[in-house]
Parts: sequence; structure tokens; C-alpha cells
Amino acid sequence: MASIATFIRNTPTAMLRAYFQHAGIVLPASVDWSAPTADFVRTLVRAIEESDETSYARVINDAERFGGMADEAGQTAFYGVTQNRAVLDTLENGHARALWMFLHDPNGLRHAEEVRFTDERRRGRMWDGFIGRPGLTLQRDPAVLDRFKAAVCERFQSKNVHVDIFDRQRPTFDGDDCDLVQATVYRDGRLDDFLEFVNGTLDRRPRRPVYEAALTYETATGVIEVVANDRESREDFVRLFARELLRSEFTQERLPWRRYDLGILLRPYDFPTEPEDGVESVRVNHLRLMPMDTVGERVTLECTRQATQSIWQMAADHFGSSNPLLGGWVATQAKLTIRFRPEAGSRRGRTLPLTVTMPHGCDLKDRTERERMIGEKYLRRWYIVKDV
Repeated sequence: MASIATFIRNTPTAMLRAYFQHAGIVLPASVDWSAPTADFVRTLVRAIEESDETSYARVINDAERFGGMADEAGQTAFYGVTQNRAVLDTLENGHARALWMFLHDPNGLRHAEEVRFTDERRRGRMWDGFIGRPGLTLQRDPAVLDRFKAAVCERFQSKNVHVDIFDRQRPTFDGDDCDLVQATVYRDGRLDDFLEFVNGTLDRRPRRPVYEAALTYETATGVIEVVANDRESREDFVRLFARELLRSEFTQERLPWRRYDLGILLRPYDFPTEPEDGVESVRVNHLRLMPMDTVGERVTLECTRQATQSIWQMAADHFGSSNPLLGGWVATQAKLTIRFRPEAGSRRGRTLPLTVTMPHGCDLKDRTERERMIGEKYLRRWYIVKDV
């Protein structure tokens, strides 16, 4: 019940009343909307627990859905798809914005969930990027969409396909938003059976699982990105997307890998930052080195949080003229910690740990949207990212 209590506690009372009216859930007279917060939350949670099974399931599922979009990544997704940014700005918090979208823009809420699904998997194992022609117009005519859906059905042997197409924005590290068109494709898979209780008896029921894939097209650059389960299906989705919706030939030319170069960390570095980002300090905690003349050896230098010296001072003091940072070694992995100044009302500042592994590895994709933006910006500023 934690998700329900969190939802109630963080949502304005007037919006809660609107939600229960919208859901058609009748609450008992014991729910006093003017009661003190603690009493109100306790009473409403109890009323939900004692409601019928359908109402209870509805509230708990919706509460989890709203809570899942109430964080920073969810809010970024809302602002990337909505035409009502000014309205969202007036609302108290993420829960209130998620519920407002549910009540007033349900398609926008679903699109925001699709944006989050897509962006959280960028540059991960489910992602691919391709170079297409810039300046194309994505076709949205129903007949064109029907041809695209028929092509997806044929390729994946699906019975049903649903496609959402919408305009959206994605923040970039330089502070601007890039304009995208996203197509989210839902298709059913091959028939399978699953265990279910039917009237209290365990039985197997046939069901077709639903799979989600997403494609984005950036008109300014021609870049097509795709998120889907496996590499082969990703290429097929982009081929069909380009042929049917962009009316363009798919050349299979992939985006170049993002390359990292840790050479600048082999000597002391000041890590320049901009005041508006609130960065207090940047520290290298870990360097893994490999000799240039062999691939079978590694040396790791590490400074813990309690160390008073920098990693370069430590290496100089302990190794002297044999210091691997003086030459003959290449850095293959680095761990950095970006520490931010405390925000108003907080005693301690946040930290952003980053691990970069040569030549293509970085764990930024696992961070929040804001952390990814900061990390992208400064890895470039510090010459650690070589190309995109």
C-alpha cells in the first residue's frame, strides 16, 4: 500500500476528488476531505483497502503508474510531448502533473511513457542508430499507416499491430531541445499459454504477448534511432519505417560509435566547469592502466573518498621514476566523482559517479536525465568524448 499512500500524500485534494469521480469509485462518508493530512491519508487508504476488488486494483495500478512518472525522467518526458507546459508549471509536483495528464491528456500520458521507454534505453543493448536523409516529412496518412502495419504484421507474423505517432522534443547537452517524430509500435507475438487461476482452479490459458518497439526521426540531421529487443528486428523496423513512413531508402549506415579517450587523465587536470551547473569538485578515484607493449597485464590506481591526495600525487609519491603515468601505459578505465554544491535547505551536495571504459563504455545511460545532461556536457568539455 506504500504506492497508494504516497500517491494520496503527494496529490492535491481537489485533484484526488477529481480522480475518484473520473474512476467512478464511490468512497464512504468516513472520508473527510478537510481532515488533517495524516488522518485523511489513513482514512482514505483504509477505504481503498476495504473497497471491492475491481476498485482496489484500479487505484493501486493507477497509483503505481503515476508514481512511476513522478520522478525527473517522467517529468522530462511530460514536457517533451505536451502542449500544456504552462499548466504543468503551475502544479505542485510530479504526482500532480502525472494525474493532470491522466485526467486531461490521456494520450499525452501514454506518449510520455513511450518517450521514457525509448530514452532510458538509448545507447543500451536494445538500441541502434542509423544515418538517414535529413529534411524528410514522416507520412501520417491512414492509408500509409495501414501499409506500415501490414508490413510489420508480415515481417513478424503478428495478428495485430498498433502504432502511435507523435511529435516530441529531447533535451540536449547544450541546453536546446531537438525536435523529433516518434513512432511507437506495439505488436503481438506468437501464441503461447500461461498459468492462470480460473474460478479458483489453476489452468493454462492461451495468450499472445505484446512487444513494444520505438523509432525516432530527427528531421534536422536525418538520424533514425530504434529501440527493440534484438539487432535483427531493429534493422527490419528501421527498413520498414524508412520505406513506408519516410519514403526513403534504408542504407544500413549506422551512427558512428561514441568513442572515449582517457589520455588527458594521465596528467593532472583541472576539470573546468560553469558556475550555473553548481559543480563543487571533480575527482578521479580510479585509473586502470595497460602497458602499450602487451595486452596481458593491468595496473589499477585508486584513491578512496578519504584520501587527501589526488590520484596523480599518489602515483608520484609511491612509484617515483617508475610511475606508469609518466609514459608507456594507456588508461583503459577511469572512475570520476562529480560533487555538486548543496542546494538550498540541504546540508550535503549530490554526487554523480561516472565510469568510463575504453573505447565505447560509459554508465551515463543508467543515470537520471539531468545527470546525463551534465555528464554529456562535461565529458565533451574535458575532451574525454571524441565523437558521436
